[in-house]
Amino acid sequence: MGRRRGDDRIVVDVATGRAELVPDQDRPRSWTLLLDDAPQSHVDLADPTHLEFEYVRRLGAALDLIAPPGAPLRVLHLGGGALTLPRYVQATRPGSTQRVAEVDGALVELVRRELPWPADPRLKVRVADARATLESSRDASYDVVVADVFAGARTPAHLTSAEYAAQVARVLAPTGWYLANLADGPPLRHTRAQVATVRQVLPRAALVGDAAVLRGRRHGNLVLVAGRVEPPVPELTRRAAGDWFPGRVLAGVELDRFVAGAAVVTDADATDSLPPPPGIFSVRR
Repeated sequence: MGRRRGDDRIVVDVATGRAELVPDQDRPRSWTLLLDDAPQSHVDLADPTHLEFEYVRRLGAALDLIAPPGAPLRVLHLGGGALTLPRYVQATRPGSTQRVAEVDGALVELVRRELPWPADPRLKVRVADARATLESSRDASYDVVVADVFAGARTPAHLTSAEYAAQVARVLAPTGWYLANLADGPPLRHTRAQVATVRQVLPRAALVGDAAVLRGRRHGNLVLVAGRVEPPVPELTRRAAGDWFPGRVLAGVELDRFVAGAAVVTDADATDSLPPPPGIFSVRR
């Protein structure tokens, strides 16, 4: 059972920790989902195209640019949270077929009850492990795989390896795309290793993020866009530069330099990503 405090926030113990739904004081019908005080999702029930978090806007920009506007896509979301991006795809690409794999069943039920998404037989939310979902999916069955999976604000080790990346590549169509949220901080060892690992099977890639994060000056989120064909780098660059918090795009030679010397991760040596620094998260309460 959840409990409501005076400000209408909702607090529930779920399988992966303590979930809180905090109302957004600036946007009616908008909520932030936190897990153990780490912000996981922001949802505007009145406007699913509003993307509050910076890294989610970068993922949204990639989703906008990898196919003609409005064209339906087959999308696999690894990690569900409050279903911000599935709702966005519903609104911007009607007719898309989407599958969401979220390991925390209690979290799914909380979101279903308190932040219900529009009924759509093409959007299926399943309680399942992300890698197991990949391994049970058919070859070339998706146009996009979106990875945004965290446990205790860390990416689980089994979702960082070359074996995992090979499964992603297998389920993607020949012109499909892998979009991943990478949280990291100085000296960006996790991100460099992830880019090197993914590019073994999806060699055409771009990395989008805040300039200070890309330079290893602070912790933050970076978005990896990877596939078998060239990513839309000029368009991604324009979108990143025009964001509320302008960002940069690394691709081509710049990305080669960024990754130089990074080792490919395997199941045998994979570890969870590093935890964020203490006190980095703050949500108005």
